[in-house]
Amino acid sequence: MWCWRLLRACPAPAPCGPVRPHSALVRMIRILEGELESIRGAGTWKSERIITSPQGPHIHVEGSRGGILNFCANNYLGLSSHPEVIRSGHEALEKFGAGLSSVRFICGTQALLTPEDAVLSDELNHASIIDGIRLCKANKYRYKHMDMQDLEAKLQDAQKHRLRLIATDGAFSMDGDIAPLKEICQLAQKYQALVFIDECHATGFLGPNGRGTDELLGVMDQVTIVNSTLGKALGGAAGGYTTGPKALIDLLRQRSRPYLFSNSLPPAVVGCASKALDLLMESNAIAQSMAAKTKRFRSKMTAAGFTISGQDHPICPVMLGDARLASVMADDMLERGIYVIGFSFPVVPKGKARIRVQISAVHSEDDIDRCVDAFTEVGHKHRALP
Repeated sequence: MWCWRLLRACPAPAPCGPVRPHSALVRMIRILEGELESIRGAGTWKSERIITSPQGPHIHVEGSRGGILNFCANNYLGLSSHPEVIRSGHEALEKFGAGLSSVRFICGTQALLTPEDAVLSDELNHASIIDGIRLCKANKYRYKHMDMQDLEAKLQDAQKHRLRLIATDGAFSMDGDIAPLKEICQLAQKYQALVFIDECHATGFLGPNGRGTDELLGVMDQVTIVNSTLGKALGGAAGGYTTGPKALIDLLRQRSRPYLFSNSLPPAVVGCASKALDLLMESNAIAQSMAAKTKRFRSKMTAAGFTISGQDHPICPVMLGDARLASVMADDMLERGIYVIGFSFPVVPKGKARIRVQISAVHSEDDIDRCVDAFTEVGHKHRALP
């Protein structure tokens, strides 16, 4: 924090007094400014917009007039502003306070996997999975995106290791496609590997009961570890969880550094997430509503001439290819009252820029149609459509 304040307060050597023209600080700032200018020149600069209202299908954005239709949130089931979820958060806050002001326990430094083991990761796994793999000391293999032939080749090469863990997103957040878990589990059984899935973009709405991609594809009994979040469909606040064999979870409690050295979840977050789970276990009507609206958006956008990536997932990437085009189209959509964001390198591969649209159960059919109409108008304007 102090370094950021120093950089903001000291953009050039002159105002800061004694800083020498060739000091390390000045050199660093020049390097950073060059990097920033290259990002602007490539058209991949990511501006941050400020939402000045509660999360929901209709929001207010700083600098924009009137209400904005929000198609850029992980609020898949609309539970972040659900009155019962909010009420439970208030009750937990009053009963238990703002937080516990402490990490859970101070001990242990080792990870689950050791240098004797191997982890095999889909090349398009989310950055958080990649960073977690980098932290562990296991041997690392990366297989081509959802390519079972390449995964099998990597598994054959990894037979020399003690344990083999296949790590994959259940639903991929940038492309909206779903991992072929049946085939992955078959290979895991053949080569005596374990399966780990990240369900951040699946928990609560994929599968007959919203339990995720393993339920959707009928392999709940074959997936060893499930990692997911409370910060998306389940109320959208913060936190997450890991499920698996008891011995594994006990070991994570003893040795997982992110778990051990992170503060306990605030009571209000726990209260909100608990109520969200209660609502979903009572009925799957919310998830069914989201699925119907997802189908409506995808079919109408495809009919209009757009290419939509993914498979029936509420993440609906509108594929454009050019980074600058994705950025200016997203800006024009905001001018028409539709909040979407363009994604480009390094968030997605070069040449695969897109605008990611996310459907929520609380969008109305009119909201969906208005979004499609705006996309069609902007698409013709920028020649993204014939």
